[in-house]
Amino acid sequence: MMRLCYRPLERCLGRRSGDGLLWHTELKPHASGDFSMAVVQANSSLEDQSQVLTSPSATYVGVYDGHGGPEASRFVNRHLFPYLHKFQKEQGGLTSEVIKRAFNATEEDFIRLVKQSLPLMPKIASVGSCCLVGAISGSELYVANLGDSRAVLGRRGFDGERSKVVAERLSTDHNVSCEKVRKEVESLHPDDSSIVVYCRGVWRVKGIIQVSRSIGDAYLKKPELNRDPVFQQYGNPVPLKRAVLTAEPSIVTRKLRPYDLFVIFASDGLWEHLSDEAAVEIVFKNPRAGIAKRLVGAALKEAAKKREMRYKDIKKIEKGIRRHFHDDITVIVIYLDHQKSSFHSKSTVGCITAPVDISSYHSDGVADEPSG
Repeated sequence: MMRLCYRPLERCLGRRSGDGLLWHTELKPHASGDFSMAVVQANSSLEDQSQVLTSPSATYVGVYDGHGGPEASRFVNRHLFPYLHKFQKEQGGLTSEVIKRAFNATEEDFIRLVKQSLPLMPKIASVGSCCLVGAISGSELYVANLGDSRAVLGRRGFDGERSKVVAERLSTDHNVSCEKVRKEVESLHPDDSSIVVYCRGVWRVKGIIQVSRSIGDAYLKKPELNRDPVFQQYGNPVPLKRAVLTAEPSIVTRKLRPYDLFVIFASDGLWEHLSDEAAVEIVFKNPRAGIAKRLVGAALKEAAKKREMRYKDIKKIEKGIRRHFHDDITVIVIYLDHQKSSFHSKSTVGCITAPVDISSYHSDGVADEPSG
């Protein structure tokens, strides 16, 4: 089943839009509803990677927001789901422990790759990725994350609540701009007064990175890499006593209820411009088809407004330069139709993976194979 994730045929289900750096799917079925995907590229190489795996009994969602380069997010895109499948099969079902094992195995494999590649590619030691995974198995929803991508549930408002739809955040932002996360990091390193530093207008771990958890970023996890002469020639190594980042995911398990309507999974490029509430309102008030693209468009309009530009002008800016206006943005919306058992027969085994790089996405809709 997992090998479907790497066949280019499935990527034909996506399409271009008026923006040459935007890819999206209108609407596809999954085991308990519909889903919609959209990705817009801003970096020279797309650092966001994403996938949705469907079967008649379960749905898996992955959003991987890379930093320092695309290598880590591409690696996760190819290795995490197969590990989930392997460990789930071994343990006879999906559990939080299965998810933790899959994250850990992916991290270990990538760190191993970094060590092997270091002599020829020292840069890879400073490449990492946030990692957000959702899994729906029966009536159980699992959300696991590292970093600051985010999953937000839209549910019906109860009596006494002012809105017809309520946004409920399911994930934790592992970003030291949050005071709670900052204190967590500081408590783990009481002997390091510079573990979190305010610089360039934001809080950063060791003055370098905002997220406190990730896949990769080996030079902030393995003190021996900082001492490696090859890496020292490449960058400015930070003396480490111990790892300052972790790959331990936060995992939330939730029993799905009839009033749960949909879940938005998105990289921080979306949340930089839209609040949880604004995103949920957009999904609730608009047609399903193309809803992920609509969310991306709303974020781009906000990005343009901040720069006193028009949305159509943002769309003309080429990759790389465009990163000065907004980040890569990935959005996946999963609708939860508990009452529609017919969806179980409609959903087949398959995997839609967004193009590895949208700017090089072929005109016939087939993306290049990911490397890694």
